Amino acid sequence: MARARKAERAAPATGGEATGATGTGGDSGGGTRRNGAGGGSGGGEAERIHNRIAVLRAERGVSRRQLAEALGVHYQTVGYLERGEYNPSLHLALRIAQYFEVPVEVVFSTEPFPRIGG
Repeated sequence: MARARKAERAAPATGGEATGATGTGGDSGGGTRRNGAGGGSGGGEAERIHNRIAVLRAERGVSRRQLAEALGVHYQTVGYLERGEYNPSLHLALRIAQYFEVPVEVVFSTEPFPRIGG
C-alpha cells in the first residue's frame, strides 16, 4: 500500500508546471493514472495511450531526469509515462512533443506503434 501512495505522489507531477512532489507549482491538471484495476472510468486497453518517449530519449541521448527537468515534472513521472502506467494531460503531451520538436502524433497514439527491426 505504501508503494501505491508513493507512486501516486510522483505521477501527478505531470500536466502543469509542477517541479516538486508537494504540488507547489506542480503539474496539476491531470493526466490519468493507470493501475491494475483499469484506473478511472471503465479502464482497460481502450484508455491506453501508447508513446515513443523512451525511443525519442534514446535517439537523442536524453536521460529521464534531463527530460523531467526540462518539462518541470518529477523524473519518476517520465518512467510512468514510458511504461504506460500514466497518461499525460493534453498540456504535458504537447510540451513533450515540443521538447522533441516533433508533432504530437509522432510521440503519442491510441494504437500501438509498429515494432522496428522485429
